[in-house]
Amino acid sequence: MPGGMSFGEPDPGFHQWTIGEDEMREVIGRAWELGVNFIDTANCYAKGTSELFIGRALRELGIPRDKVVLASKVYFNEGRLSREAINREIDGTLDRLGTDYLDLYIIHRFDYDTPIEETLEALDGLVRAGKVRALGASEMYAYQLHSMQVCAERNGWTKFTSMQCHYNLLYREDEREMIPVCRQFDMALMPYSPMASGHLARPTWEADTARATTDAVIRNKYDAAKAADMPIVERVAKVAADHGVPMAQVALAWHWARGVEAPIVGCSKPARVDDAVAALDVKLTEDEVAYLEEPYVAHELVGPLGRPGEKALAGTTDPNAK
Repeated sequence: MPGGMSFGEPDPGFHQWTIGEDEMREVIGRAWELGVNFIDTANCYAKGTSELFIGRALRELGIPRDKVVLASKVYFNEGRLSREAINREIDGTLDRLGTDYLDLYIIHRFDYDTPIEETLEALDGLVRAGKVRALGASEMYAYQLHSMQVCAERNGWTKFTSMQCHYNLLYREDEREMIPVCRQFDMALMPYSPMASGHLARPTWEADTARATTDAVIRNKYDAAKAADMPIVERVAKVAADHGVPMAQVALAWHWARGVEAPIVGCSKPARVDDAVAALDVKLTEDEVAYLEEPYVAHELVGPLGRPGEKALAGTTDPNAK
């Protein structure tokens, strides 16, 4: 699915690499032509202009609302996941997208300051009111997801049906606990950064793109493990050459081999959509999957937030970490 973090007005002090409304419309139009109808965004992406641009593009392209699946998120806002914040933020998101409901509403992180009962009851209220059709979760620790799902079950509230986690060939820590918990609760996997912010799409670590040269989040997420990860990058290049396809297609094909339902792909131009869709036709053998995975070593956690006042394990409070 196209990821909305690439869309919106550039922010000179934060996101300098987003694409504007005209370019984004071309990306969404191409995705629609190829049968891709799932768009993921968030209330904080490009200060709300990602949602605004997506909503306008869907109307201008004449894409029927009931034929597209829209997902957005809540957390990086005043009040985090409090009842008041959730009820306020959903209305802002719906207004910017120009719709009266979301297909999927995702909590962007775990909120240590709000009781999970308050958060889950508020989210369930949105489902009952018809503002949201399904609920999803994003980066957190596996025990936190398990606690929230059990709480929802106990109280008869709507459970999470998807997990947007950090998962790719260079970062597989969620295979230990998070993914098993997701499968326990029959949740779909929607990983962000399926190509490790471009590191799995080229044979060299560095790049001269606008994002690679200005986005500190990428460096914080991946540079510390460069020495351990380059052998994997090299193997992706080798398998891609064997198949005669771009490296990005192999990186995505690995997700299909792993049973991932919907990786979120950052698309800055229509050609990126073409690559993502073409990856569906790349079938990796069991030996190729094993070859790609063999060099992997354990990584520090990147994504879930530590408790306020405590040092997280390489965690981040940056919304742009997805």
